Amino acid sequence: MGIGLLILLLASCAASEPEDSIRQVIRRGADLAERHDLGGLLGLTTKNFIAMPGRKDRDETKGILWMAFRYYEKFRIIYPEPEVDLEEKGRTASARVYFLMVRERRTFPRLEALYKDPQGWLKEVGEKADLYRLDLDWFNEDGDWLVAKAHLEPFRGTGFER
Repeated sequence: MGIGLLILLLASCAASEPEDSIRQVIRRGADLAERHDLGGLLGLTTKNFIAMPGRKDRDETKGILWMAFRYYEKFRIIYPEPEVDLEEKGRTASARVYFLMVRERRTFPRLEALYKDPQGWLKEVGEKADLYRLDLDWFNEDGDWLVAKAHLEPFRGTGFER
């Protein structure tokens, strides 16, 4: 499963639109992951959170993330603008995030300029780092966006499996 599973699992931040709130929380989740803050990441999920593949609950996910943090040590998470879709009158949403996990010293100078162009971002990345796709199902609980389900897929060299 890997570290990315919870890397971007998040709750809410105030913003003008729900999509912007979710994107802000994704930024917060990436920051928490880079700091190895397991408690902070898990605090951004629903009580019934499930991680896929393998239907892992919060406790199982915590163990997987701990091992991944140890493996990567100091790392950065780099990603283009997440795709966010609202559903069911603003109570639920889905988001798709493509992201790289790179050791702290590795640089990709052109990626920042491609933030709003996910396809161009993916083309630029190619096979230069550990690339993942994270699909997140969100639930708005009392004004806070929480991740209810996460599905992580690593890039397999010819594409993603789904």
